[in-house]
Amino acid sequence: MSKIDFDVAHLLAGSLVLISFLELYQDRLYSLLNVYTLHALTLAASVAWQAFVQDAPHLYITAVIALTFKAIVIPVALHRIIVKLGIHRQIDKVVGSGSTMLAGMGLVALSMVVMLRVTQEADPLAREDLAFALSVILLGLLMMVTRHNAVSQVVGFMSLENGLVLAATGAKGMPLVVEISIAFSVLIAFIVIGIFLFRIRERFDTVDVQALDRFRGERR
Repeated sequence: MSKIDFDVAHLLAGSLVLISFLELYQDRLYSLLNVYTLHALTLAASVAWQAFVQDAPHLYITAVIALTFKAIVIPVALHRIIVKLGIHRQIDKVVGSGSTMLAGMGLVALSMVVMLRVTQEADPLAREDLAFALSVILLGLLMMVTRHNAVSQVVGFMSLENGLVLAATGAKGMPLVVEISIAFSVLIAFIVIGIFLFRIRERFDTVDVQALDRFRGERR
């Protein structure tokens, strides 16, 4: 593997981590969805590059799946859900952006220390990509726990899943049947989440999960 192959792979994986931070910083739903689209596009480019570097043609199919579903279908569907639910507003956060970003940097540092230490015998490209992937996963989890709005939590879940795909492709790829199964599982999960959001809106007139906690307290 040439140095340029190595550098481009890490540039794309590192860009996913950077874009995850941009997602954490967003305070409006439309901006968050636009950044998530960029996140998915970067993932597709990263998977395609891994396909080239590893000489693994089946990973090109994974890249096309990521481009089609993650960068086009899901963002368009989420935009339509936002329009249907009428939730054009800022995202309510559990903590401020500054504290969230600091927590995110701590998680990235933890990911690098832990993953690089436990994968010392692995291929250099794979071990560093796995460290980036774990960072993306933890930043997705952080987004889910620091947002009140259910739509932004869905974006956090999708970003987390992007990290899982990055980890799988960086570790010399997955069998094609597994990749296709994961893609359809994510699509089905997204459909279920969409239905769930509409049911929340109909029942509570909001998609703020704090409202669910208040309602649960009133019924006790």
